[in-house]
Amino acid sequence: MSNATVAPDAASLRAVAEQSNAWPFEEARKIAARLKQYPKDEVIFETGYGPSGLPHIGTFGEVARTTMVRHAFRVLTDDKVRTRLIAFSDDMDGLRKVPDNIPNKDLVAQHLGKPLTRVPDPFGTHPSFGAHNNARLRAFLDAFGFDYEFMSSTACYASGRFDQALLTVLARFDEVMAIMLPSLRAERAGTYSPFLPVSPRSGVVLQVPIVAHDVAAGTIQYDDPDTGERMTTPVTGGQCKLQWKPDWAMRWLALGVDYEMAGKDLIDSVKLSGDICRALGGRPPAGFNYELFLDDKGQKISKSKGNGITIEEWLRYASPESLSLFMYREPKAAKRLHFDVIPRHVDEYQQFLEGYQRQEAKQRLTNPVWHIHAGHPPRPEIPISFTMLLNLVSASNAENADTLWGFIGRYWPGVTPQSAPKLNEHVEHAIHYFRDFVLPAKKFRVAGETERAALMDLREALSQLPPDSSAEKIQEVVYEIGRRPPFLDTSGKIKTRDGKPGVSLEWFNMLYQVLLGQEKGPRFGSFVAVYGLRNTIDMIDGALARSA
Repeated sequence: MSNATVAPDAASLRAVAEQSNAWPFEEARKIAARLKQYPKDEVIFETGYGPSGLPHIGTFGEVARTTMVRHAFRVLTDDKVRTRLIAFSDDMDGLRKVPDNIPNKDLVAQHLGKPLTRVPDPFGTHPSFGAHNNARLRAFLDAFGFDYEFMSSTACYASGRFDQALLTVLARFDEVMAIMLPSLRAERAGTYSPFLPVSPRSGVVLQVPIVAHDVAAGTIQYDDPDTGERMTTPVTGGQCKLQWKPDWAMRWLALGVDYEMAGKDLIDSVKLSGDICRALGGRPPAGFNYELFLDDKGQKISKSKGNGITIEEWLRYASPESLSLFMYREPKAAKRLHFDVIPRHVDEYQQFLEGYQRQEAKQRLTNPVWHIHAGHPPRPEIPISFTMLLNLVSASNAENADTLWGFIGRYWPGVTPQSAPKLNEHVEHAIHYFRDFVLPAKKFRVAGETERAALMDLREALSQLPPDSSAEKIQEVVYEIGRRPPFLDTSGKIKTRDGKPGVSLEWFNMLYQVLLGQEKGPRFGSFVAVYGLRNTIDMIDGALARSA
């Protein structure tokens, strides 16, 4: 048995992990070093969610990446240190504007400024807008099988869980102000307070100056902006919330957070909150700043704008694992998160999964699927790429899965939707993606005179092959027909294993554009083997008829 098939014991796995340059292990080593310097019985990982808009993939990405770091830490410590992952929702934040992508906007507009958990749900399914968005987040995280503890800001403030930390902020009011004021514009600094009282009259989270604070009584005073009345309110029990940077610091202190990552746009905020956390007597967590996701126009993805891809949309077209791969790769590099990235990540996930079976332990720990599946990737069971399925749908104009399964079953006898459920999901995803993105952009190019001659020769050569010809044999024929001007490679840059002249990409691009109505495609011989020689000949006949 090869080393690649032997599961390493915990000690040898840890030894490899300690040297691994996979980014989750690099992050986990920071936490291990922190724990060595400041020993404790439990390590707390946290992710934050601002539920002012519907949950989007960026929110999921933070949980997925943090989960990968958490698992890497458990490997480095032989799972001897208890860990928890808190998914924290800042649902006590006042709603600043009405999101663009919700129904019943007028209803929500009447409650601007109130905590999200006091804003009616525009979808009519939950007690509040905050509760609705929290439920959306939790349902998705649950569907992925994440091990996490959901925590609500509203619940923590109202239950008294944050009371002691809030009293600490009050006691160190001046230190907190000294950290925050230099970061603010002069106009804002003149009215700034870390405490935001919740109006007992309107329910709005008030942005008002604090005219006095009493540490012994645990209260603050402010003037009601509508009535002018001097109000005294405790900072505990949910009567106040903190501005978000002091809030972040207070939360780290109250919950004992050891690790939290954040977007690159929050670098300055992380520093300020870290300074406040230290001023409160706590230690800010370890973490790193990841790059932002961009939409198809290169703009930052926003929950309120609803640009980019939603969680549900990705899962309509692809597997959860492909999304996890997208999150794993290059977290510190800006990436376009648009529909056209989906097919590549579906296929590359499968390639990583297949490659894992052949790898040694050191290589496995740098393979994304090891981190996606917490060290236990499944065996690959999909014998056909997503790109290939898309081309089969495109060539056959399949409107249902049965048509695709006809091709699959002929090439891989015995494979059925029942015996290969993952492949069945793959098929459904491909049909959805084709209908929504490929079909609207499908545009057949008419073959030129030289191209027509080459297609006629290809048709003739394919018609001479036995129906059960292998993909390799078909590919040889395709290459042979392509070895002619203008498709013959004359540069000598394209090397072939048999030493014959190479064929330029223009030959294959022509086949995709003229036969399939698209710019790119799979290995043509493999496509023909699955689609069928007779079907391919009919497709060539159709292209010849269009160019007659």
